[in-house]
Amino acid sequence: MKTPSAFYQPLAIGAPLPFRELPISLERMIHFVPPHVEKMRAKVPDLINKVDVVLGNLEDAIPADAKTDARNGFIQLAKDNDFGSTGLWTRVNCLNSPWFLDDLLKIVPAVGDKLDVVMLPKVEGPWDVHYLDQLLAQLEAKSGLARPIMIHAILETAEGVKNVEAIAAASPRMHGMSLGPADLAASRGMKTTRVGGGHPDYAVLADPEETGNARTAYQQDLWHYTVGKMVDACLSYGLKPFYGPFGDFSDAQACESQFRNAFLMGCLGAWSLHPTQIDIAKKVFSPDPAEVAFAKKILDAMPDGTGAVMIDGKMQDDATWKQAKVIVDLAELVSSKDSELAEIYGL
Repeated sequence: MKTPSAFYQPLAIGAPLPFRELPISLERMIHFVPPHVEKMRAKVPDLINKVDVVLGNLEDAIPADAKTDARNGFIQLAKDNDFGSTGLWTRVNCLNSPWFLDDLLKIVPAVGDKLDVVMLPKVEGPWDVHYLDQLLAQLEAKSGLARPIMIHAILETAEGVKNVEAIAAASPRMHGMSLGPADLAASRGMKTTRVGGGHPDYAVLADPEETGNARTAYQQDLWHYTVGKMVDACLSYGLKPFYGPFGDFSDAQACESQFRNAFLMGCLGAWSLHPTQIDIAKKVFSPDPAEVAFAKKILDAMPDGTGAVMIDGKMQDDATWKQAKVIVDLAELVSSKDSELAEIYGL
């Protein structure tokens, strides 16, 4: 582990200084684009105005014989577009793949000045982050970049979840983490083929009734423990936690429910793999207007955040002031990009 005095020093001569604090940015949905498909690249200019993050996907779901085309396609879409306040990310191939090194060696020199985040799959421990950290610093120095590229880790192995705190603390480049439920399920030996969401067999039963009626089963959340552990690790180190993919595009109701669980637990956004999921993520990860209005009441009644007041029959104190500030701060961030919601929030 680096000493505190060395933690924020660049890892290569000429590389930019790491961020002391993460840039403030709205990231309700990380929208995945397969960049080897020309018609999908053509939709990016329109997407930039609809999503918070455009991510060029180079890893899972990209066929082996299309990896080079996906990499080249991502470079092209980065060059062809002005992203403004919309984030530009890429999910590179995993470290032990034959494509990872070329992903970095080709992308950073070509479009590193536009790239905000590298999403690294299947992170098992801090050593994976250290390797990418050093490599990015060398490439930034060689390319003359003025701004560091951040790292976002996907938790999709049992070892990665076990080492989640060490991963969070591994580098000042760390942006945040996402849950990767499909690969994590395989790594754990979980008996499900679903990508995210609940499972009807993961349930608790209501108490038996004397009438002998069938007992009601209440489906539980397979990912509750992991999301909670990820959120705690991220927030302990000032990082951003995200829910990952929800694979059943036909079930918008279940997708919204899973996203909302993650939002309530502290996640700031989720992946959108299909256009229908963009609006779901926007709805869920933007605070409810009624919640914002009530939170503003608390802040107005307690300007210095101390003491206790009664509002609408409910006691509010220092702790609820902090809760209210989380809601209002998020509403202000959303308002900076979404004029329609800004009007609704009164911000």
